[in-house]
Amino acid sequence: MPVRRRKNSDSPSVRRMPSYLDWLVRMRGLGKRTVSTTELADGMKLGWTVVRKDVALVGLAGRPRVGYDVDRLIDAMRAFLGWKEPRSAALVGAGALGTAILGCDELAQGGLRVDAVFDSDPAKAGTEVRGHAVLPLAEMPAALGRVRPEIGVICVPPSAAQDVAERLVRHGVRYLWNFSGVSLEVPEDVFVRRGSFAAGLAAISAKILEDRAARILPPARRRKAARR
Repeated sequence: MPVRRRKNSDSPSVRRMPSYLDWLVRMRGLGKRTVSTTELADGMKLGWTVVRKDVALVGLAGRPRVGYDVDRLIDAMRAFLGWKEPRSAALVGAGALGTAILGCDELAQGGLRVDAVFDSDPAKAGTEVRGHAVLPLAEMPAALGRVRPEIGVICVPPSAAQDVAERLVRHGVRYLWNFSGVSLEVPEDVFVRRGSFAAGLAAISAKILEDRAARILPPARRRKAARR
């Protein structure tokens, strides 16, 4: 099946795709075989127009009055995201965050396959984390030459992140997932996606503050604020 190329790999539509997949897989488990964009919009709590445009990106045609075959839609979305084949990755930093990523089933389901793990702590060299042998940074050239990962996952402190990024790029890695919290200087042909689990917490915390402020306002002022 031909896959339409998105203009923006970090667009809201692309970021919504994993949520669509989660919902569709759950519905399939409940025995659902077809789905309309209206049902998908209701299930995802999104507008019908948004869902219709998102689904159109994957290039799968629905059937009038029937909708989409759930299995085929899941397959098309996974193909659109590049999740139908594993993506080899090297992870640097086997601390708490790196360990959590190695144990994240959702990333594995998305095709992320960690083939090499490194850490600068000599005490961690030769140990195993989530079934992965931890190698010292000194062995990075040889290890990356063997596994040739596409993705570098950076889970080191901010002070070490730039050095790690340069090491990965020097050995052919062109896609970096950066959890260090600092900006990286890389060549123009290297793609960097800043990862932060704090982003979700920030959104939730901001919503809590918003809701608290709404409860504090007197009723008349609350109605006025709601109309803005």
